[in-house]
Amino acid sequence: MRGLERVLAGRPGLVLSAAALLLHLWANGGYDYFSDELYFIACGRHPAWGYVDQPPLIPLIAAAANALFGGSLLGLRLVPALAAAGLAALAPEAARRLGGGLFARWLAGLAVLAAPVLSADGLLLSADTLQPLAWLGASLVLMAAIERDRLAAWCALGVIAGVAFLAKYVMGFFLVAMAVGLVLTPQRRVLARPGPWLAAALALIIVLPNLIWQQTHGWPFLQLNSAAIDGRNLAYGPLDYLVQEMLVIGPLTAPIWLAGLAGLAVWPPLRPHRWLAIAWLALMAMMIAIHGKSYYPAAIYPALLAAGAVVIEALVKAQAARVAILAATVVGGVALMPFTLPVLPVKRLIAYEHLLGQGGARDTQSAAIDKQPVGELTPNYAYMFGWREMAASVGRVYQGLAPADRARAVFFARDYAEASAIDVFGAPWGLPPAISARNNYFLWGPGGHDGAVVLLLSTAPREDVVKANAILGSSARIGKPDAVRVELLKTYASVEPVAHIDTAYAYPFERGLTLWLCRDRKVSFARDWAKMKLYF
Repeated sequence: MRGLERVLAGRPGLVLSAAALLLHLWANGGYDYFSDELYFIACGRHPAWGYVDQPPLIPLIAAAANALFGGSLLGLRLVPALAAAGLAALAPEAARRLGGGLFARWLAGLAVLAAPVLSADGLLLSADTLQPLAWLGASLVLMAAIERDRLAAWCALGVIAGVAFLAKYVMGFFLVAMAVGLVLTPQRRVLARPGPWLAAALALIIVLPNLIWQQTHGWPFLQLNSAAIDGRNLAYGPLDYLVQEMLVIGPLTAPIWLAGLAGLAVWPPLRPHRWLAIAWLALMAMMIAIHGKSYYPAAIYPALLAAGAVVIEALVKAQAARVAILAATVVGGVALMPFTLPVLPVKRLIAYEHLLGQGGARDTQSAAIDKQPVGELTPNYAYMFGWREMAASVGRVYQGLAPADRARAVFFARDYAEASAIDVFGAPWGLPPAISARNNYFLWGPGGHDGAVVLLLSTAPREDVVKANAILGSSARIGKPDAVRVELLKTYASVEPVAHIDTAYAYPFERGLTLWLCRDRKVSFARDWAKMKLYF
């Protein structure tokens, strides 16, 4: 027994990695598909070197996992679970690499597990899934490359950077931030050697097909993100953005990364890695400038948490104080876990949310997102509800059409979430692929449909009446049925409401929906399609 205790005590990475994997295998099958996961599956079924709103890697993984595991939600989320386990193993190693002992290694690993945004990255298959592991791995490889200047290390850095870029473009910001950190510290001497340029060349070779795809399609990703910079995302000043960063990492975990940031900046033992502190500053400056959401730079924090664990270990010598720090980290992580992992039934989650009150943990995941309403659940959960019910309602109406109408009918979605829900869940009703003018669905076009028979959604009655969304052919976002009918009749010869869809806990925009059957579009989709493009 003592031998086992010694093994566990000396291998926090192994223990925490196993714990992370078991936790995610238990929790990741909860609730249902997130809207973006459905979209990734839909995109992955159209293999390409790029998409309007993302690089190709995650959609390809999503489509492969969905096919391999037969639509199993846990199977789709196996990659995030493995990535979370890998991060839990690598964080203690990072602390050891920075000079930390056993306490620092345990604290680094526990802090990574406790940080809300990192926990959420281990739940959903998203563009962020691989970033924390990749950024921490890149940081450690760069440290080794600076010390030893081995070409193998530089090659590894190039491969990590290239693959991470193919998962999410935010990796590019981290690479720029690292370069700034190197240039402004004595470590810039490595730039006179061939290694860094070899790494850059390898990364460029890996990402070049995606860059060519973006260029040949008119750089749609830049068009898409101009909306975020121009007002879709909330804009914060430096101090407010720092507060948001503290929230997404967790109030009880934030002091650890702040200690790491300070230690990297001024503490002599960490002086060789000061470039990482400067990289954080450069990254924050870029995120504030582009109105980046608070979770965009989250992948840099595992490295800072590891550094902070080393600093705290050096400052705190009393065993009781160390135990208290570890306990507080665990307690903080457990307290916030229901907001990042579906470990509670929804009603209990809402009760727990109310118990903590406004401005508490509920805001941890809704901080610095965008200007959208929030319901009983935070967006990371609300977007998991309603998709199957919506597809079932559309499918039943579709099956009720006359055969001649079914042959010409199509579901015209307001956004990619609705379209991909139909594409993923519509098979039992024989629904044809959905169409939409939103993001990559716009590039796939109207699929040969002319608008003779169209099913589309509008938000159901409210007190306020807002003009229908003209870009989507008046498929009204908000309004009373009569107002929606008036708008739709500007585009279609006849319209009639055929179903009402209202799913509890869904995102507000996807509640209280009216399904309309529209006939004989006055201008065919083919003629109108270019004008309906919506990259948002």
